[in-house]
Amino acid sequence: MAVLPLLRFKPILREYIWGGRRLGTELHKPIGSGDHYAESWEIVDHGNDQSIVDEGPLAGKTLHEIVSQNSQALFGKQAGHRQFPLLLKYLDCQRVLSVQVHPNDEQAAKLDPPDLGKTEAWVVLAADPGSEIYAGLKPGVDRKTLEAAVASGRCEECLHKFEPRAGDCVFIEAGTVHALGAGLLIAEIQQASDTTYRLFDWNRVDQNGKPRPLHIEQSLETINYDRGPVNPVQPKQTENPHVERLVKCDKFILDRWTIASATSLRTDEGPHILTVIEGSVSVENGERDLVLRRGDTTLIPASAGRGKISPQGRAVLLDMYLP
Repeated sequence: MAVLPLLRFKPILREYIWGGRRLGTELHKPIGSGDHYAESWEIVDHGNDQSIVDEGPLAGKTLHEIVSQNSQALFGKQAGHRQFPLLLKYLDCQRVLSVQVHPNDEQAAKLDPPDLGKTEAWVVLAADPGSEIYAGLKPGVDRKTLEAAVASGRCEECLHKFEPRAGDCVFIEAGTVHALGAGLLIAEIQQASDTTYRLFDWNRVDQNGKPRPLHIEQSLETINYDRGPVNPVQPKQTENPHVERLVKCDKFILDRWTIASATSLRTDEGPHILTVIEGSVSVENGERDLVLRRGDTTLIPASAGRGKISPQGRAVLLDMYLP
């Protein structure tokens, strides 16, 4: 089996009206002079949205090419995927996002073209005072109640909300209605899907006085009404004292590492996505060494075997991988 090097990709930057400049000022992304940089896609293999290797022997290759040509080396025992099934992005929310819901795998498979569902998790990197997250429905809200509230412009009355703090993790299963509020800097791991239904947009209009398109019927059909309020998860300690388990589901596992001395990561079971959210680290595996600072991401193939991770002082990382 071929051995793949540690992989770094060029971030894909997206500008939307709700974005700002923190992706550049705080996470070192190569933004331009605009004021609305909303998303940085770090790892993606979804149709025309493709991460491209930034440097090293595979520079210029897309993630999908690596999946197609080097599946065994990339996935190890988990080989057989037609696409890389996870997507990592950073979000700078300077205005509240629309109220959204995403389909599950079964619902998304019926789309034309078919897609994956979209279960996701957020880790809050920064939260301005008064920032809010909307996640799930208030107790007792059913479809009829929600539909009436949306029709009268009162959707917020049906949504559970809370004020997040830096470090919070929120798990959003497919079918959960949600919205990120203003003043948040977020790391998001999700299934590799871009199917979003917009239920409500806060009665906003554009510069021409027109509202953005909504997908009310699709949203109402997709929402899981048995799922009530969603609050930050309670991290669980693992057998490694420096590793907290934030999310474990059938789509991905999300761990948070807090390290002040060198440690190692085994990848022989499958690939790992590592992104640094505090401090900086060096990652070494014999094939290639990388230095990662806050906001930097690497995809470590299964064939890397074991990597040494050395922090520069104290560092916090997110480790994401397939179950």
